Amino acid sequence: MSASRPSRRLALCPVALAVGLIAAPAWAQTAPAAQLETVTVTGIRASLESALNAKRQEKGIVDVIKAEDMGKFPDTNLAESLQRIPGVVIDRDAGEGRNITVRGLGGDFTRTRINGIEALATTGGTDSSGGANRTRAFDFNVFAADLFNSLTVRKSSSADVDEGSLGATIDLQTARPFDMKKFVAAVSVKGTYNDLRGKVTPKTSFLISNTFADGKIGALLSGAYSKRQVYEEGFSTVRWDNGPSSGGWCSPVGVTPASPSTTPATNFCGASTTATRLPNTAANVAAYTEASKATNFHPRLPRYGRLTHDQERLGLTGSIQLRLSDTTLLTADMLYSKLDATRQEDFLEAISFSRNLSQGGKQQTSVVEAQYNAAGQLVYGKFNGVDIRSESRFDELSTEFSQPTLTFEQDIGDSIKLTVRGGRAKSRFDNPIQTTTTLDAPNVDGYVYDARGDDRAPLITYGNLNPATANGGFQIYGVPVGASSIANFTPSEIRIRPNGVTNKQDVATADIAWDVMDGLTLKGGVSYKKFSFDSYDRRRTVETMNTLPANVLPASLVTSVNDFGKGQSLPAGSVTSWVIPNLDAIAAAYDIYCNCLKTGAAGGPGDFRLTSITNGNARGGNRAITETDTGAWFMADFDTRLGGLPVRGNVGTRYVKTDIMASGYLATGGGSLVTADRQYKDWLPSANVSVNLTRELMLRVAAAKVMSRPPLQNLNPGGTLSTTGTLSYTGGNPQLDPFRATTLDGSLEWYHSKNAFVGLGLFHKKIKSYVLTKGFDQPYKDSGLPLSLLPSNFTGDEVFRFSAPVNSPGGNLSGFEINVQQPFSFLPSWGKNFGILANYTQVKSKMEYVLSTTGVGAATVTEDLINLSPRSWNLSFYYDDGTFSGRVSTSARSDFLTTVPAGNNQDVAGKKKTFNVDLSMGYKINKQLEVTFEAANLTNQPNDQFISRSMDNVVVNHYTGREFIIGGRYKF
Repeated sequence: MSASRPSRRLALCPVALAVGLIAAPAWAQTAPAAQLETVTVTGIRASLESALNAKRQEKGIVDVIKAEDMGKFPDTNLAESLQRIPGVVIDRDAGEGRNITVRGLGGDFTRTRINGIEALATTGGTDSSGGANRTRAFDFNVFAADLFNSLTVRKSSSADVDEGSLGATIDLQTARPFDMKKFVAAVSVKGTYNDLRGKVTPKTSFLISNTFADGKIGALLSGAYSKRQVYEEGFSTVRWDNGPSSGGWCSPVGVTPASPSTTPATNFCGASTTATRLPNTAANVAAYTEASKATNFHPRLPRYGRLTHDQERLGLTGSIQLRLSDTTLLTADMLYSKLDATRQEDFLEAISFSRNLSQGGKQQTSVVEAQYNAAGQLVYGKFNGVDIRSESRFDELSTEFSQPTLTFEQDIGDSIKLTVRGGRAKSRFDNPIQTTTTLDAPNVDGYVYDARGDDRAPLITYGNLNPATANGGFQIYGVPVGASSIANFTPSEIRIRPNGVTNKQDVATADIAWDVMDGLTLKGGVSYKKFSFDSYDRRRTVETMNTLPANVLPASLVTSVNDFGKGQSLPAGSVTSWVIPNLDAIAAAYDIYCNCLKTGAAGGPGDFRLTSITNGNARGGNRAITETDTGAWFMADFDTRLGGLPVRGNVGTRYVKTDIMASGYLATGGGSLVTADRQYKDWLPSANVSVNLTRELMLRVAAAKVMSRPPLQNLNPGGTLSTTGTLSYTGGNPQLDPFRATTLDGSLEWYHSKNAFVGLGLFHKKIKSYVLTKGFDQPYKDSGLPLSLLPSNFTGDEVFRFSAPVNSPGGNLSGFEINVQQPFSFLPSWGKNFGILANYTQVKSKMEYVLSTTGVGAATVTEDLINLSPRSWNLSFYYDDGTFSGRVSTSARSDFLTTVPAGNNQDVAGKKKTFNVDLSMGYKINKQLEVTFEAANLTNQPNDQFISRSMDNVVVNHYTGREFIIGGRYKF
């Protein structure tokens, strides 16, 4: 290749291991390789300088973070590094970053590529965080950050970047030996302490790389291993529901409140009970009337709980590069990660408020006192006849990810370059053990729920029950052999629900670039991608226990939670220890994993089998999707002058055809397999232009048509089909169109002094097809479901009532970003070693949601886009003198919605705002040895989830504690 083609040699040149501790966006055009090769990167200040230089060179709107040095990514978690970028916010599970949202668009709208190959890594979380990931959202906690040396967020589209994103494309790159040119090695050893769990766990990584045969052969191996042990503690409710009676407990219907007094009330389901009557205010009258069901809400499962998370993560990368000739390069990359975890969830809860009579509830529970606030939220209640449960769930979880990638680069003459790449990314998540056991104490009198002081941490007392006594009220209440239930009581349960998800992506691409003349390069290529998604779910047939086995003492089946509530400022009198089921003892006593019939008939109280498609509760989790995408693209890169101003950019288009095959199960016949297919095509033009208005001032504009494929969960053709009576179908919709949008981005960037920058970014997306679930009528033949499911006398012209996802008109999304990078080089002496980085993002997008998913013409509500935080910001203050370096970083995001409508007659559910503070410091003893100290989540930020705009009812309010990491790093 000639010297006129350095820009395409960037993949072969060492682009120094540098940039962006907290990256400012890197919107830049590719610079000549020789220029970038001269950058020497050491420490925070040098990495920020490198990032800013790269930003000025890029053509598209791109943000970059690179490792400060080998195996030294600026955060312990990839998601937590991403949140430093303007417009990127993260969602956490068990205190660790898991998913991202870019400019208001969540994980379903964002694609991730590893070493140039699209990938989807998923794992499992708590139910409150989404449980097993069966979506297109990438779980970044599968990988250790030390496995990667660069992270790129592509916010604008170009024809050479794969389709599939409305939000951004995330590129993760592992290290390669030719990046370093010579022998290098480094090892890091750290210990992590969590102040809530009170344990120290190891974290270590290494990297070794060398080149041979005069630089024609290179080999690299890196690895990372860590353990993480944390408690997650706090209050939760699962959800809220209308009015007292709906939960299976009785209110004093017909009692008219008078002045406060204690008088007998006889309308508590026929039982004579003493009740404290409340003042005759509007709120308290509502508490005692049947009409209150429409406006007053109570927690369905008020409970405190401890979740014990134990995690072990191993990651390995390998790379071999062969310079077969001066014009030929072959690169083989391998990435492997294994995330193993166990999670135990222990809750002390009142179940009487969650179940009506038809669900095993009972009418004996009576209201002694009740107070609601003006919004209709229960803030105080005293009850008799309450059933209390100690519930324990144990999960084993494992995600195994592997990805081999082969890249072949060939220069043809002085002006043409061919790049061929292929690989397979496979992620397999298994949850082989998900077992819940319960202990119960029925008919507890004097139960009190008091949220008047703090609704996020209410006082709960248990009347005549002592939850901490092993030989007390808690025990196993089983269904007698030969019976099917216990009258007016929900018996103790064993739930066994293994599940898993496998995602696989096969990718092959071939691209060619031709330098037509100085300032003009024509590029084009073809691509093939085959994505497969396979999900399984199984359930135990009957989930109640039998009578206690002979010769088994109740006390032998229990253990306990102790020292609960550390650092939470629980109200005085709160329970801090309680009895819980001993899973190992119960498993042995009941032989719960035998997968056989213990006693009784199939489906009876002794049936311990695991079922899948024949079990209505598990059937929906058994589904599969295969997507085959074939595409081609063409693009022109230009670098010229217009009106005397330097102008650079690209313009092109991408064509893609998507073929989908989806399968799931209908309830018909206890689980009938149904498959459906779909095909659609898209032309996606794009353009990126940057203009140097002055030496310091740059204007960028980008425009494109983009698409994102429908959510996996919405494509399931399974569900419920009724061909008698009212013709109806409830389920997914394999005929969905993708999300489609047109985007317009602009930025004005002022590089006003050395290493200093102020930028303003504007963006607008017109989303033309948003997916939501609603009720509608249409002929069956237009649904995409096979006609073979209909009776023989049906033609397919029959109109069915559907409740399924559909494409709605969508809406607009717009916002702006402000970004500042400022070293304090103007200060005297050591003050010049300080600096700040700050960014602020504001996004607005409203969508119309249907409040009823069954009725045609149901009322709608206009609300924020799911996962969109209207405001987010980051601020980092750093110091680096070459020997000592440190930074304090803060990140914040405002409230955001997770569900609309929220169910149980409530409008929305979401998560409250967060504010996180992290700290890192390093001291170089010499050129080889550095000691480090890090602190994460210094604010002990809770995971605070809510339901209802007006009431702000708490769903989850859990804490995971602060983490402190101390260690050292040696570079050979």
